[in-house]
Amino acid sequence: MSMETSSANFNGNISDVSAVAQPLAEEPTEIASNIKYHAHYTPHFSPFKFEPEQAYYATADSVRDRLINQWNDTYLHYDKVNPKQTYYLSMEYLQGRALTNAIGNLDVHDAYADALKKLGHELEEVVEQEKDAALGNGGLGRLASCFLDSMATLNLPAWGYGLRYKYGLFKQIITKAGQEEVAEDWLEKFSPWEVVRHDVVFPVRFFGDVEVHPSGSRKWVGGEVIQAIAYDVPIPGYRTKNTNCLRLWDAKASSEDLNLFQFNDGQYESAAQLHSRAQQICAVLYPGDATENGKLLRLKQQFLLCSASLQDIIARFKEREDGKGAHHWSEFPKKVAIQLNDTHPTLAIPELMRLLMDDEGLGWDEAWGITMRAIAYTNHTVLPEALEKWSQAVMWKLLPRHMEIIEEIDRRFVASVQSERPDLENKIPSMRILDHNAQKPVVRMANLCVVSSHTVNGVAKLHSDILKAELFADYVSVWPTKFQNKTNGITPRRWIRFCSPELSNIITKWLKTDQWVTNLELLANLREFADNAELHAEWESAKMANKRRLAQYVLRVTGVSIDPDTLFDIQVKRIHEYKRQLLNVLGVVYRYKKLKEMSPQERNNTTPRTVMIGGKAFATYTNAKRIVKLVTDVGDVINSDPDINNYLKVVFVPNYNVSVAEMLIPGSELSQHISTAGMEASGTSNMKFALNGCLIIGTLDGANVEIREEIGEENFFLFGATADEVPRLRKEREDGLFKPDPRFEEAKQFIRSGAFGTYDYNPLLESLEGNSGYGRGDYFLVGHDFPSYMDAQARVDEAYKDRKRWIKMSILSTAGSGKFSSDRTISQYAKEIWNIAECRVP
Repeated sequence: MSMETSSANFNGNISDVSAVAQPLAEEPTEIASNIKYHAHYTPHFSPFKFEPEQAYYATADSVRDRLINQWNDTYLHYDKVNPKQTYYLSMEYLQGRALTNAIGNLDVHDAYADALKKLGHELEEVVEQEKDAALGNGGLGRLASCFLDSMATLNLPAWGYGLRYKYGLFKQIITKAGQEEVAEDWLEKFSPWEVVRHDVVFPVRFFGDVEVHPSGSRKWVGGEVIQAIAYDVPIPGYRTKNTNCLRLWDAKASSEDLNLFQFNDGQYESAAQLHSRAQQICAVLYPGDATENGKLLRLKQQFLLCSASLQDIIARFKEREDGKGAHHWSEFPKKVAIQLNDTHPTLAIPELMRLLMDDEGLGWDEAWGITMRAIAYTNHTVLPEALEKWSQAVMWKLLPRHMEIIEEIDRRFVASVQSERPDLENKIPSMRILDHNAQKPVVRMANLCVVSSHTVNGVAKLHSDILKAELFADYVSVWPTKFQNKTNGITPRRWIRFCSPELSNIITKWLKTDQWVTNLELLANLREFADNAELHAEWESAKMANKRRLAQYVLRVTGVSIDPDTLFDIQVKRIHEYKRQLLNVLGVVYRYKKLKEMSPQERNNTTPRTVMIGGKAFATYTNAKRIVKLVTDVGDVINSDPDINNYLKVVFVPNYNVSVAEMLIPGSELSQHISTAGMEASGTSNMKFALNGCLIIGTLDGANVEIREEIGEENFFLFGATADEVPRLRKEREDGLFKPDPRFEEAKQFIRSGAFGTYDYNPLLESLEGNSGYGRGDYFLVGHDFPSYMDAQARVDEAYKDRKRWIKMSILSTAGSGKFSSDRTISQYAKEIWNIAECRVP
């Protein structure tokens, strides 16, 4: 292709647009010029191509101009006012696409759509070029991202800190064998949203020894030292100038760490050893930890996050305080609030102590007072396997100084309980931080967090109550005021305003204001129109538009054609036995068997359904992967059965992530949140579905309890045991008193008959059988809840036939979702835990 023709191709639709830098352009013509300017002068590709991919990067660069301008103003303002700031530490952030979010929050969506038209592109197609940032796994990471959006929107001075994983968790591919994992390629080209800060670099040490000086002070020395370098991602608030920062750390070695002599001697691997070790640290989220190497790598990740973030926080504190003469460490907790998102950043506690004592020369009592007043902890789970416990031997090896500090925290805690609460003497072994079990001595991270932080919170009312009554009951008797509840929330911007514009516009029209986007409680005013026929018609057509869009997406990614006139029934979340995707599949199998037995006339009276399931199973979690395989096998048989596939289809939606959720949630009509009661801390997708007018079938678990209260129990399909019944039911099961429902036996038998292929499902089905024992005895009570689940599904079928009733329920679901905004959650954190206030950029 000669230069002339390809150049004409580049200028095909855009020759009348000039390439001029206009970073703060408002008008579509000027925005188009700025986009074209970036295509020419910030090139990422060879010249003369301006296909959707090139258009995406140039558009992102253009949006970034505006963000950087606001960002710099925000930094300057925070610097001048010097307010107390929050630093949110999380191992995960599931950000999703940044382009739609940024132009939505900056309120320039239409201007950018017009500008791209002038350049011969559709915004929809350009947006699709962006890959989701693969920095998280599930709800914990998505919550952190919703929180960042709310902090900026509420003009709160706050930072997010995380790690810049090169490959994230994994990209899920569904094959005949079930789930396969390949490395996620989100950084294969590069991310236009990050700014590397070459001046923000901190040393992070691993291994080594502790030196004791004659004065009695101690210093951690030796070992290997890598550099943590900051990559900053701008977080814009909705229609506000405040643009906060998500700072992600990457690990690198420096040039002097390359042994040139060895390299020239042909020993390339050993010459660059530290370089390759540094690269491993931020390669993958949650690397397998079955081996000691795996455990060391995970600990390195956690320590990198904590150490770099705290060095950064302290450096910034000292910079600001130095202007006023010597910095007074007593001011630190008045300027700094550190929130630990689950136990992954627990090492922030001993690391802050180490920095204050060993580097800043403070004594134990002063350092401890500062640490306790600065740090708060959010607990996200009651699942024993998720409450981190690290081998003491591994910790001594990697972090010898921190283990000394943890030992001292433990010693002092034990002594204080013995002197102040002799009645708790027999509880000390379970309350203390170090578990000196002879077989496997461990450090209990949750205990360290509870002992060392000023506030501990759960993430839904039921969850916080369980923490206080069970998991942390003994601590509550020592510190009754330390424990709080902060029910999770979701950002209404990403989760309805931007992902469901049709429904959003209808809400704005009927409420006569768009203020609900930042004040979600206003949705309650929809209740007065719940019976209005005109609203019903508009609501139904918006839902239908979303269902059609979803049907096109499903056809594109799975090849399965689904009918938007059927009931869209969706369960998307991490694949885990406690979330009970297995209950869902067994229900589908039973439904299929009954449909097969019916006459054609009887089938015509049923409610046709399309069941969609999606989510990633952790790479080494065998039973979860068997569940994925079962869903795909069941789908293959049902979808190709000509008698049935007009009445039932089953689709596994691959590679579930934020962008897939933005397609599935608005198109869903029934959503399954069916975990065993007392297992799910909160759940946040349940809030997204409810907000989008989707009805929930679920147990009294996590935030389901509060959602049902808010939207009205008549608009929620409830089934299953309650949290307080679960221990008794497990006990009865162990005593051999469980009588399975015949429908449950029939569904299992149908799978065993080979109806869905030759794969051996016995190990999976056996986990539901027997009365106790590892991997048996139906720990999650699928068998107990099956009959009431099937009855609830029958109520769904009936309700769906009554269109008027269903749409009214859908409207009332949205109307009752006001409480579940992350703006409400974050303002509660700000007032009741962090003690920070709005710091609005003028």
